Amino acid sequence: MPAYIIVEVDITDQVQYEEYKKLTPATVEKYGGKFVLRGQPVEALEGDWTHDRLVMLQFPDGKSAKVWYNSKEYQEAKEIRSKAGSAKFFLIESE
Repeated sequence: MPAYIIVEVDITDQVQYEEYKKLTPATVEKYGGKFVLRGQPVEALEGDWTHDRLVMLQFPDGKSAKVWYNSKEYQEAKEIRSKAGSAKFFLIESE
């Protein structure tokens, strides 16, 4: 069953974040994932949205998503992202 990672991002350094965006796609692809959406702005239809960006990734299953998130390749990109802002990652596995 597919698994999804939803990411809420707050960007403090757009230049660094652009570097992160260049590195991440190859790491996602390597672990069987793909971007479903990478967007801004987000329009809140109900409730509040206070983040700069929303990203959704799809992986074949939760295990693949976790392997990607913990992979050496992604850790290198993650280090750059941590200098560019903050993010919250959520894993959702389909039923």
